[in-house]
Amino acid sequence: MDAIFEATIQLLLRDGPHRLTTTRVAERAGVSVGTMYQYFPHKQALIYALNARYLETLAEKIEASCRSRHGATIGDMAEALIDTYWRAKTERADVTRALYRSVVELDNEGLLADFAARADAATTAMLASACDADFEDIASVNLTLVTMVFGAVRNAFERNLDDDATMALRGQLVLMCRSYLEAVSAPGTVRS
Repeated sequence: MDAIFEATIQLLLRDGPHRLTTTRVAERAGVSVGTMYQYFPHKQALIYALNARYLETLAEKIEASCRSRHGATIGDMAEALIDTYWRAKTERADVTRALYRSVVELDNEGLLADFAARADAATTAMLASACDADFEDIASVNLTLVTMVFGAVRNAFERNLDDDATMALRGQLVLMCRSYLEAVSAPGTVRS
């Protein structure tokens, strides 16, 4: 499976989603076309599985980062969330861009809903454990936070920003999220 997924990524990067075929992936991965069809009956199934794997890995990274920040300050939590998401998306930025382009024609609503549920659970639990804040409507605060982070990172990719602009945007995003969390923290919260 790893060889099939890597071959798919390589072909997506080289030729784009419109030229991707299961036959070309099988050739690149060194497996028979029959083997490919056992797992992936068509190109859309392959792209769906590749995106499912990508979102699974991304969710695991967010969950681990959030667990490691339980009891931290809200500023540290915001920065850790941004760092984790940003790093995951930029490790192989070319792959991230290719995957964004590859799902245009797919019905991946279920994949995105599962990812969002996992990310929301992890970030909400992290925020609830903050040592310096309490939130009256944590669900709304969490939704706003993850929407700001995930949306900003995706927009950076869509704009294909250079490294300097990307780092400047990242710094501003940290500032914005820290300020937002401090502003919506319940009145009377003891800060450290």
